[in-house]
Amino acid sequence: MRSPHQVLLRPRLTEKSAELGKDDQSTVVFEVPVDATKVEIRSAVESAFNVEVDGVRTMIVRGKIKRRGRFVGKQANFKKAIVTLAQGEEIDLYGSAV
Repeated sequence: MRSPHQVLLRPRLTEKSAELGKDDQSTVVFEVPVDATKVEIRSAVESAFNVEVDGVRTMIVRGKIKRRGRFVGKQANFKKAIVTLAQGEEIDLYGSAV
């Protein structure tokens, strides 16, 4: 069993993920290891942030091909987890102090 910090690599703070969190449902997007399961992700979020999770959706994002002159390289693939929190729960990833 991995620790929550080994499962949740980093939050994906993008415009699209911010729009998901603005709706009535609280939704947070994390980057996780490619071999992480939905059950591992759910337990990691619940134990790391002390919240209740409603659902987890995952997808593998393929790395883009990048060129630098005549040299061609590829970015690494990663797995993205979209975590939907229970009603009334929230995670403050932006650190807004109020």
